[in-house]
Amino acid sequence: MSEPAVETPVLDRYECRACGYVYEPEKGDDKHDIPSGVLFAELPINWRCPVCSAKKTAFANIGPAGTASGFKENLGYGLGVNNLTPTQKNILIFGALALGFLFFISLYGLQ
Repeated sequence: MSEPAVETPVLDRYECRACGYVYEPEKGDDKHDIPSGVLFAELPINWRCPVCSAKKTAFANIGPAGTASGFKENLGYGLGVNNLTPTQKNILIFGALALGFLFFISLYGLQ
C-alpha cells in the first residue's frame, strides 16, 4: 500500500506595512528566537517587527515566495508578462538590456 499524501501548508510571507520587512516562515526570526517553519498565525500575539517594532497587525499577507507579483485580478492582463514570477521578470528585463547593449556595441564593427 502507498502512504497517504501529506499536505504541506503554504508558507505565506507577511510584509510590514511600516518598514517593508518580510517575515518568511522558512527563515523564522533570529532576533526574537523564532525557529524556521513557524507560520505567521502561530507567532505570539506580542511579537513585533524586528526592524521597526510594529505590531503584528501592521503586517499584510504577500503570498508564498516565487508567486507572480501584483494584484490577483490584474494577472490576466498584458501580454502574459503579468503571470511571470519576479525572477522570470528580472531575467526578461536584464536579458533584453544585455541583448540591446550587444547590438549597440556591434554597430562599431560597421565600416
